[in-house]
Amino acid sequence: MPGGDYVGVVRQRSTPTDPYVDVYVIGAGPAGLAVAATLRTRGLRAAVLDRGASVGDSWRRQYDRLHLHTPRELSGLPGLPIPREMGRWVARDDVATYLERYAAHHDLDVRLGTEVARVDPDGRGWRLTLVDGSALTAPFVVVATGFNHTPREPDVPGLASWPGRLVPARDYRSGADLAGQDVLVVGTGNTGTEIAVDLAEHGAARVRLAVRTVPHILRRNRGPYAAQYTGIAVRRLPRGLVDRVAPFVERLTTPDLTAHGLPRPDTGLLCRVEDDNAIPVQDVGIIDAVRSGAVEPVAALAQVDGDAIVLADGSRLTPDAIVLATGYTAALEPLVGHLGVLDGKGLPVERGGQVARGAVGLWYTGFTNPISGMLREMAIDARKIALSVALAKRRRTAELRTGTEPVTPRRAPR
Repeated sequence: MPGGDYVGVVRQRSTPTDPYVDVYVIGAGPAGLAVAATLRTRGLRAAVLDRGASVGDSWRRQYDRLHLHTPRELSGLPGLPIPREMGRWVARDDVATYLERYAAHHDLDVRLGTEVARVDPDGRGWRLTLVDGSALTAPFVVVATGFNHTPREPDVPGLASWPGRLVPARDYRSGADLAGQDVLVVGTGNTGTEIAVDLAEHGAARVRLAVRTVPHILRRNRGPYAAQYTGIAVRRLPRGLVDRVAPFVERLTTPDLTAHGLPRPDTGLLCRVEDDNAIPVQDVGIIDAVRSGAVEPVAALAQVDGDAIVLADGSRLTPDAIVLATGYTAALEPLVGHLGVLDGKGLPVERGGQVARGAVGLWYTGFTNPISGMLREMAIDARKIALSVALAKRRRTAELRTGTEPVTPRRAPR
């Protein structure tokens, strides 16, 4: 196995006519690399296009203490497990190294510094317009630009003119940068709660966590048993059943934090995952931090009035800094929004092995945030897509030989 440096096939620029490419994969994150590798095992020639300077770029830009919240044994991509020496809860830099090794192991054609602006039908294939105005064409395309692509900016009156230090979560690296300061963290997902813990551990004078919707909090693991195993078990169950049972499980596994300003949620666990893409918070210190007072839950951020922060309950704060951990969007509209393939939330209607009607030869992966684990689902989707593309190419080859008109492919199972 190669070391940490990526030594696979890398081309800095792509040429418009490349007869040796069956599929362009947009995005060199875990989803895109997994698809490219599984396509190759089926004899299909895939080129991965990415705007970054190196494989694993998006992981390297995350905050320092980040680890996978899913265990190593359930997070590997097809054809190469995550090495045991990276530990069970794989650290940020090790994830980036693993992705580099994965691309090298499968000898993937990764073309860096290549950003796709728009995807359009082109005869019997697809045309990819790059940001520099040039274009590429191929029979098939897989979009894997990522569920967490573009930071979501909160709609808070007056926030843009606030005179204090404003830190988007994408720019946050370590609590050491804010040691000794009064910090308000906005956002109660896994990123926001983990950053709040990190700030407290690095000596912030005060850490408050603005809570708009109370999160479900689960222990990441109980000894060797990881919470993800339960997520896998319940994903296919009726969500009404899961939502009724989940509160009893939460009471058994996590303490009641109501007295500390964080009551138990009144929303169903699985319905929040499926309707709002809000997976439960994995406890990596937030429970103890709230119980000890190191992190103080407060009401949601409502508006900014001069140098004061106004919360939903009317209270006013004057923190030194605000960290915005308000989530991300897929930002697919410029790329494929004109094709009629997105739902009301801006996510693909069809994903995995399925293709949307009217967009034959175009697939999507990595646009769900499932309770069963994102990396695990990416691996499953990669195999489905590879099969679907292989079948589509076989049909296309048969049509070209017989001179028949193209037929809309049957939908592969989810």
